[in-house]
Amino acid sequence: MQVLHPRCGGLDVHKDSILACARIATETGVAQHVETFGTTTSSLLKLSDWFAGYGVTHVAMEATGVYWRPVWHVLEGVFDLVLANAMHIKNVPGRKTDVNDAMWIADLLAHGLIRGSFVPPTSVQELRTLTRTRKQLVRERASHVQRIDKTLQDANLKLGSVLTDIMGQSGRAILAALVAGETDPEKLVTLVSNRVKAPRREILEALRGRVTPHHRFLLKLHLDQIATLEEAIAQVDAEVGNSLAPFRAAAERLTTIPGVSAVAAAVIVSEIGIDMTRFPTVGHLISWAGLCPQNDESAGKRRSTRLRKGAPWLKTTLVQTAWCATRAQNGYLRAQFLRLKARRGPRKAIIAVAASILTAAYFMLSRGTDYHDLGPTSLERGDRQKVARRLVRKLAELGFQVDLRDAA
Repeated sequence: MQVLHPRCGGLDVHKDSILACARIATETGVAQHVETFGTTTSSLLKLSDWFAGYGVTHVAMEATGVYWRPVWHVLEGVFDLVLANAMHIKNVPGRKTDVNDAMWIADLLAHGLIRGSFVPPTSVQELRTLTRTRKQLVRERASHVQRIDKTLQDANLKLGSVLTDIMGQSGRAILAALVAGETDPEKLVTLVSNRVKAPRREILEALRGRVTPHHRFLLKLHLDQIATLEEAIAQVDAEVGNSLAPFRAAAERLTTIPGVSAVAAAVIVSEIGIDMTRFPTVGHLISWAGLCPQNDESAGKRRSTRLRKGAPWLKTTLVQTAWCATRAQNGYLRAQFLRLKARRGPRKAIIAVAASILTAAYFMLSRGTDYHDLGPTSLERGDRQKVARRLVRKLAELGFQVDLRDAA
């Protein structure tokens, strides 16, 4: 097999140690040198010097948790780095040791058998860390809101049955009054805004419960946690705005897609970057995101068409934006969702809409163009001739002869 990189290296990265293999191919044969290094900064610098001493030009490593990141940062710019998916470079079973793993990775890299994973630039990685942290904080806030509702249910207060959001203006006012010791439903109902659609009689009945000091303690605890998380989310939003400065034009362009908010646009930019040359085609990007069926075929039978995990941070955001896009009237995405929902169900339809949003983002970022909606009738225009041929064929089967002419 042809050797593409005669001087290359493989790394088996762990939390506290790294097994490094320098593979040197010469006219007389192949020599593999293996050494163990620590993961501290000084040890990583020694690793870089050790590779440079052998004239190594390319280095490959597995994507092992977050342990590969500091190694990447130290070696970046010195060697041509390749980050490999661990599932794609499995060795022969029964021969797994740390030394063998490093030598195996070096062998695969030498022959060009490793397909590198997508590693965005440092600025995009920092933005990605912020957007992912924000999503985690939002999830923690939602958990505390659920615990508040659980406490209210235990006190037999049906606040969630009459208010759409118990953390809205009216809900917060009632919760603050409960924590302060107010339990009279007649006084609590006066805190409800006039914009609440539920009748006052139903709200009054929902506020009749049994609130104990234990419930007040839990409500105050969760409200304080929510306040702290909301402050942290505000700080992250400010930092995202600063980190998004180099990509602001691209993010603003993405917000023209139906359903894509400023937060969703920041997530899309942080997950895929703005350089679309990393993905040969839009199909590669959709496959990387996990928005297309997997290939699982044997003996001519499709065994499974389930979606792969793909990029979970990006996929969840795209699905959320897809649900928002389906509520936009007179748009292509809503028409696509309704069309597929009738045949395949809502779950597969929403995944198709998410894939369409990602497709639009790919071409908008690669070409620098704005979003252009095809309109709700674009699918019908494309199927006009197909539907006509199907109806003519059906009439011919029934014994009729049809002559098609366009109406005046």
